[in-house]
Amino acid sequence: VCVKYKFQSHNLSTCSLPLSLSFSCFLFVFIEDVGSTRLYFVNASLQRVTYSSSVGVSLPCPAGGTPSAILRWYLATGDDIYDVPHIRHVHANGTLQLYPFSPSAYNSYIHDNDYFCTAENQAGKIRSPNIRIKAVFREPYTVRVADQRSMRGNVAVFKCLIPAAVQEYVSVVSWERDTVSIVPGNRFSLTSFGALYISDVQKEDALSTYRCITKHKYSGETRQSNGARLSVMDPNESAPTILDSFQAGEVYAGHSIELPCIAGGYPSPTVRWLKDGRPLPSDARWTRRLTGLTISDLRQEDSGSYACEVTNSFGSKEVSGQLHVIDPLRVTLSPKNLKTGISSTLFFTCTVEGSPEYTITWYRNTEPIVPDEHISIQGQHNDTLQITAAQKLHSGAYQCFASRKGHTAQDFSIILLEDGTPRIVSSFSERVVNPGEPFSLMCAAKGAPPPSITWTLDDEPVIRDSTYKTSQYTLSDGLTVSHVNVSSPLIPDGGVYRCVARNSAGSAEYQARINVRGPPRIRPMRDITAVAGRNTYITCRVIGYPYYSIKWLKDGMQLPDNHRQVVFENGTLRLTDVQKGADEGTYLCSVLIQPQVSINQTVHVTVKVPPLIQPFDIPSTSVGKLMYIACVVSSGDMPIRITWHKDGQLIVPGSASGVAIETKEFMSSLQISNVTLKHNGNYTCIASNAAATVSWERQLIVTVPPRFVVQPNNQDCIYGKAGVLNCSVEGYPPPKVMWKHAKGVGNPQQYHPVPLTGRIQIMSNGSLLIRHVLEDDRGYYLCQASNGVGSDISKSMILTVKIPAMITSHPNTTMARKGQIKELNCTARGEQPIIIRWERGDTVIDAERNPRYSISINKKGDEVISTLKLNPAERGDSVFFSCHAINSYGEGRGLIQLTVQEPPDPPELEVREVKDRSMNLRWIQRFDGNSIITSYDIEYKNKSDTWDHMYTTRNISPTNNQANIVELHPACVYSIRMYSYNKIGRSLPSKELTISTEEAPPDGPPMDVILQPMTSQSIRVTWRAPKKELQNGVIRGYQIGYRENGPGSNGQYSIVEMKATGDSEVYTLDNLKKFAQYGVVVQAFNRAGTGPSSTEINATTLEDVPSEPPQNVRAISVTSDEAVITWAEPPRLTLHGVLKGYRVVFWSLFPDGEWGEMQNITTTREQVELRGLEKFTNYSVQVLAYTQAGDGVRSNVLYIQTREDLPGPPAGIKAVPSSSTSVVVSWLPPLKPNGIIRKYTIYCSSPGSGQPAPSEYEANPEMLFYRITHLTRGKQYLIWAAAVTTAGRGNISAKVTVEPAGKVPAKILSFGGTVTTPWMKEVRLPCSSVGEPTPTIKWTKDSEDSAIPVTADSQRQILSNGTLVLRLVKAEDSGYYTCTATNTLGFDTIIVNLVVQVPPDQPRLTVSTTSTSSITLAWIPGDNGGSSIRGFVLQYSVDNTEEWRDVFISSSERSFRLDNLRCGTWYKVKLAAKNSVGSGRISEIIEAKTHGREPVFNKDQPLLTHINSTHAGLNLQGWTSGGCPITDLMLDFRPKGTWAWQSLKANSTNQLFLSELREATWYELKMKACNSAGCGNQTSQFATTDYDGSTIPPIKSARGEGDDVKKLFSIGSPVILVTLGVALLFIIRKKRKEKRLKRLRGGKLNIYVFVFLSLCSKNNRSIDTPVKGPPQGPRLHIDIPRVQLLIEDKEEDKAAVPVTDTEFSQSVNPQNFCTGVSLHHQALIQNSGPLIDMSDIRPGTNPVSRKSIKSAHSSRNRYSSQWTLSRPSQSQSTASARTLTSDWRTMGSHGITATESDSYSASLSQDTDKGRNSMVSTESASSTYEELARAYEHAKLEEHLQHAKFTITECFISDSSSDQMTTGTNDPADSMTSLSTPSEPGICRFTASPPKPQDYDRGKNVAVPIPHRANKSKYQS
Repeated sequence: VCVKYKFQSHNLSTCSLPLSLSFSCFLFVFIEDVGSTRLYFVNASLQRVTYSSSVGVSLPCPAGGTPSAILRWYLATGDDIYDVPHIRHVHANGTLQLYPFSPSAYNSYIHDNDYFCTAENQAGKIRSPNIRIKAVFREPYTVRVADQRSMRGNVAVFKCLIPAAVQEYVSVVSWERDTVSIVPGNRFSLTSFGALYISDVQKEDALSTYRCITKHKYSGETRQSNGARLSVMDPNESAPTILDSFQAGEVYAGHSIELPCIAGGYPSPTVRWLKDGRPLPSDARWTRRLTGLTISDLRQEDSGSYACEVTNSFGSKEVSGQLHVIDPLRVTLSPKNLKTGISSTLFFTCTVEGSPEYTITWYRNTEPIVPDEHISIQGQHNDTLQITAAQKLHSGAYQCFASRKGHTAQDFSIILLEDGTPRIVSSFSERVVNPGEPFSLMCAAKGAPPPSITWTLDDEPVIRDSTYKTSQYTLSDGLTVSHVNVSSPLIPDGGVYRCVARNSAGSAEYQARINVRGPPRIRPMRDITAVAGRNTYITCRVIGYPYYSIKWLKDGMQLPDNHRQVVFENGTLRLTDVQKGADEGTYLCSVLIQPQVSINQTVHVTVKVPPLIQPFDIPSTSVGKLMYIACVVSSGDMPIRITWHKDGQLIVPGSASGVAIETKEFMSSLQISNVTLKHNGNYTCIASNAAATVSWERQLIVTVPPRFVVQPNNQDCIYGKAGVLNCSVEGYPPPKVMWKHAKGVGNPQQYHPVPLTGRIQIMSNGSLLIRHVLEDDRGYYLCQASNGVGSDISKSMILTVKIPAMITSHPNTTMARKGQIKELNCTARGEQPIIIRWERGDTVIDAERNPRYSISINKKGDEVISTLKLNPAERGDSVFFSCHAINSYGEGRGLIQLTVQEPPDPPELEVREVKDRSMNLRWIQRFDGNSIITSYDIEYKNKSDTWDHMYTTRNISPTNNQANIVELHPACVYSIRMYSYNKIGRSLPSKELTISTEEAPPDGPPMDVILQPMTSQSIRVTWRAPKKELQNGVIRGYQIGYRENGPGSNGQYSIVEMKATGDSEVYTLDNLKKFAQYGVVVQAFNRAGTGPSSTEINATTLEDVPSEPPQNVRAISVTSDEAVITWAEPPRLTLHGVLKGYRVVFWSLFPDGEWGEMQNITTTREQVELRGLEKFTNYSVQVLAYTQAGDGVRSNVLYIQTREDLPGPPAGIKAVPSSSTSVVVSWLPPLKPNGIIRKYTIYCSSPGSGQPAPSEYEANPEMLFYRITHLTRGKQYLIWAAAVTTAGRGNISAKVTVEPAGKVPAKILSFGGTVTTPWMKEVRLPCSSVGEPTPTIKWTKDSEDSAIPVTADSQRQILSNGTLVLRLVKAEDSGYYTCTATNTLGFDTIIVNLVVQVPPDQPRLTVSTTSTSSITLAWIPGDNGGSSIRGFVLQYSVDNTEEWRDVFISSSERSFRLDNLRCGTWYKVKLAAKNSVGSGRISEIIEAKTHGREPVFNKDQPLLTHINSTHAGLNLQGWTSGGCPITDLMLDFRPKGTWAWQSLKANSTNQLFLSELREATWYELKMKACNSAGCGNQTSQFATTDYDGSTIPPIKSARGEGDDVKKLFSIGSPVILVTLGVALLFIIRKKRKEKRLKRLRGGKLNIYVFVFLSLCSKNNRSIDTPVKGPPQGPRLHIDIPRVQLLIEDKEEDKAAVPVTDTEFSQSVNPQNFCTGVSLHHQALIQNSGPLIDMSDIRPGTNPVSRKSIKSAHSSRNRYSSQWTLSRPSQSQSTASARTLTSDWRTMGSHGITATESDSYSASLSQDTDKGRNSMVSTESASSTYEELARAYEHAKLEEHLQHAKFTITECFISDSSSDQMTTGTNDPADSMTSLSTPSEPGICRFTASPPKPQDYDRGKNVAVPIPHRANKSKYQS
């Protein structure tokens, strides 16, 4: 027999079970949400913090909680953190702050210790892993580079030697070669561990000095090493020698490692790598480089033994090491959160991933877990925790910590243990059955652990037999269900059935009567024994049915007869507060089975009286007294047993306990003859009889007055250390100890209680612990003890605080002038005597042995002042000095950095570029005299003139390191020299340079220019080269200018360049306007410049699709299913062709937000009629125009709604009886309302009643049910309904039949079906019901195999009307919901399918095809989230940037082509879909590259076309573009054996000539060609011929003494005397040079580099400042869009007049053909911009920023900087004022014109440089950040330099850090700290100039270096 039951919270289907089915009991732990209370970690990986002692650190607690948790810090030992004033403080928000401190205040307990933080709230308490906090001091240190030796062609290795004491905190940030930063690339490599490798060593490498630049990680200090030299030897056959190698090490997985292996030898050795004795397998992660083997993305399988074998023909060497790759520890504790009951058994599993060698530690609420009877730790690694019979105290937070070699990982779980007492959650109800009619009873209970259920019938156990079949099982959610099935019941099977649920936490029961029809009778009843004062129940066990009533009688009287008696309806009698005399006796149960017929049964009740103890108290007493305690029982049935207990233990009388007990019939006394302390405790008298056991408990207190065990004594404590003031007392009750303090060392005036903080605590024995003694702690202390017994006791003592020696005052940095006296002062305090010692670096200064030093001591109060005098100061004194103060209690130190200043060394001048009328100079400033360079002077003259006829440019800004000499005469020779200035004085002159000018540009235009349109945006241009006689050299390329000639164009030409390929040329112009006319001109250019343009020729591009939609789109609704759409033609300029027609696209919008199918209509008219539309429906309409090329842009979406019409029939109808005379009708709205429903009409008719027409009732449109009353019981009615709109009444619904009834079974009025809703909305699922009795409503949600009850919580609510409210629905809320209405007559259900719409899933994006300018993408949409996809958003950006561009794509598209992309460039692309809910998840970012690669030189092409004694022709046609046009060609060449390269930037031509070469000389040549995809390189060697055209032999050896000597031997002069003379002069010169070099090295100077150029003539001077192209390697510099110069005329008081470039160029005097001005402005323009991320540069691509980079075009001409040029003539007041703007990005000859007698100096105008932000762009750069740091330090220390201007001229970055780069000018209000944390790793060049004397008091207007990032354009200054 199967019976279905509906329970309160579960919907169960049960069956009678066969007897053979067995049951098992399972233990379940309920995993539930522990509520809104939670704990979490903010940064659990934080395990080490190192900070500078001069800065301090603030450390937020890594843990937290919700609601707000209590955050506390502890030492790893478990000690609480206490506040130490000005040393350590814990803020209220849990932040631990350690303040800056001096070395003398160092305390390892505070500043070098392990800490951890805890978070505690109601959920529990968790702790962070131990965090090692360590302070680092500012230590003096120097870095050093050793000289190296290498053979030519080998590799040289330089290492930066950092002292071991600071090696952990100091890293190499860059290397310098002759003060110029080395950019990795070409032959120079910088390793990850800071070494410098120079490959293919050449002779000129020996001419330079090499320095490393280091930076302190925490203090930010930078250091520059000494200059090291490289000795280059000629190749000598030798076996390999290892220059750099690797050792064993550990690296975390996922990181990269570089295994260096560099060897020298000749022939150059080959390198072979082995792993575990085998060659390296093929793996893209392993890269063999010059620096060694690089392994990226390390894995555990990469562990092993690595060996590097280097071999040549003379031998081999091997270096090996063991590599261990370890995985970081990751811990997962499961289960995560538990909510279960007491007595459960819990298992926790700690899963550890990572390296296998680890240890596991368990914590509960931050305390280590110790196994006991409940807790056990199991597993090989102690990875399992078991809790058996869990108790309430086991609740809390459990943490598992895994540790390995200092690294710790953890996870935690929150456990909540609740009272698991069972509760009955579902049961059976009373019923009546017939004999033989089977019935089944069910009882469901919940508890923790799951309970077991037993059954009784009329208080007798139900025994499983042939009559009774019982079963019991436990569901997955812990619900225990039990059944009793009676297949063939008889009358004795009726009665009261009771189910009892029991577990270890308690029990619960439920009972109800089952009546079996038959003659009633009463089961025999047992006599009852009741306890007086309690309640008793007597049940009359009646079986059989029916019967009329049950009565109780006593002594012939019907009960109840008083207020203590209650007779229940089921026949149970309750006696309340039973009394012996009144309630004892015989009771009669009388059952009326027929009128006047009764059956009776008696039961006897006996009443037992429990004992009652008369209350008593125990007075307190003292030791040695007598004690008598009596316990008297005042009532109760005899016999009574009395016993005594002390503290829960039975008292055994006797001498051992000292207690005697005397007991009588109803009393007992306890006697103590000699009271001692052991008699303290709680005494309990226990009385028991047959009725009950009672007790009475009181405490006996034995008092002892306090006394001292250890008395306080005077003592000394050391400042900053811990101290204990001893004081120990005893007594009972235990005495309370209080400490008081009186300040001062005389007689104590007044004691105050000692405030007990974390720093000061009272120990358990009463002693006072001061963890960190301060100076204020000195004075008198009073230890006072009391316990309320006798008088208080106290004892005083004196605490003396001893102060260790400490430095209280000293300058951090100071300056001195070379040759003058300098004094350094240090002030110390502490306990006397104090000794002060001075050190220079690491050497103690002995003034007696070194007369240049003298030390004096001066005492002032408690301070000692020591003065160190240097007489005189020397350059070598620019080091760290330290003063050390020492006494018996400690030592303090002060560190002073001394900088000795002097005039600078002269700059090293070189020529960067020479043209026909101009040249570009660059200089390097070596030693600046430890003072900022203030200006430069350049002097030049005709080589044949004396220096008396020179031109001079003075006061050149120190921000410049290069200048242009312009308006020079072609083919002239000039001599140039230079001076540098600082505030100390002027340098010596630099070495003279001799420079020659060059050639001339083309004069004729290209010929036969022809245009041919190719596409809608491209035109092909063809032409021939200019006439030969007008080319003026080899045509290198062409500039094609094009402009739109249509209306509205600006008439400006756009210019593109291409290289020349021959006599006939072709070029295609792309990205033009569609269907537009263009004019095109062509210009030819050669190495000297650009020639005239050709005559303009016009052509029109081809047709394309329209780019604008039709205008004035309108829509009119004509009928309920027809609409008219009208529009106007798009603007003519946007058609891009001949208009062919229009297309109308439309689709419906349904009320639920979904879209209908998209349709379209094509027409040539400007109007269309849409027919067959859905009635009263919203439509979206778009119109587009199309041409021969295709469809144009759609118009904006236009919305229209069709008109109303008659509605459809209601979608459903129900009619159910609600009483004997009424029914309730409910219905659903029509599926097609076709308008707004105004009302509903309900029809009711009774077939056969004779009424001709049905009754009509009207209902509001908001009401979907109606109650029809006044009907006839038992009569059938037909019910139907119809909806009404303004158009009329619609079709009727189906007809339903209903019959009113008196007893109504439960029925549901609401309808089931599908409900669709967007997520995060509130949804109401109605379930209205009727019935009599009132039905109960229950909601369930279907799961995989069962229905889960829906319970009310914060997200769900069941209203009183049965409606289920779901708040903020999510995808997981989707599913089938069942509403069940139940009463005693029946039940009804509906099922609602809830569909929650969510944003669509991410599409799967792929690359279909690519070209040089486009990428075609395809995709497969993901799940639409329950709502149709409305479109896609495609985003793309250049790979290394974050500047994303959006493209919106129709929902019907599955592919898209991105056009107009850069050739040979990587792009990132991502895609997201949109539906009615919103945008979905973005697809994975994919990368694709357009076709094209960097240029490559064709090996089959000759590089050199012809060579003579002074010229060489280069064939540039050998370069293949790689598919992308070549944009740049750069050449470097030099004579072999020299180190200086001559650079040349070539235009794109087919041939190039190198002129003015040395005859009979071998040259080295490097070529570099670049396009948008990258750069290609080509190297070669060639030799010029002798003067007579003969060739020279190849170079066999490079062991000669120099170029002059080699040339002398090659010529073979017959004049021996001349030869010897030249050789002698050369030797003398070389000796002098070596002495000079030695002297320079001794003074730590750089070696100058000389480049010779020629110079001639004099006259006009003008300015031209071209910006050179980027050198090798990824670098950047400050972008200079424009510069503005201001010329002040001192003769007239005029305002500044702007003068354009053209005006200045036109004012050049043509008669003066030798001119010159030496003025250069390199990088004072300050913009805003991003920094480059160099972490992912692909080979062959240009590095660009991964952040938002603004293009060069958008940043140009945005800012300008003003310069003042003053003329130092006889009358300083007569000069004109003009403003010059010069475009620094373009090459030209515009400049300033002056008369021959004029002389100008340039300086930055202060009023125009204020408040400007700096911009870093992706251009070239080179400089040193360390110089900037040192300059800032110097300026901070010199007061009169506080207003000096500092400007970073150039910056470039590396990829090794994430600090922030700073650029800008210095602010004296800023600290050195801001400088010391550059935001990107890198280096910058700076310049600085001191203010004028009158500016010292002008105010601190120096700008601060601004840290800046991408997408930020505003900074504070």
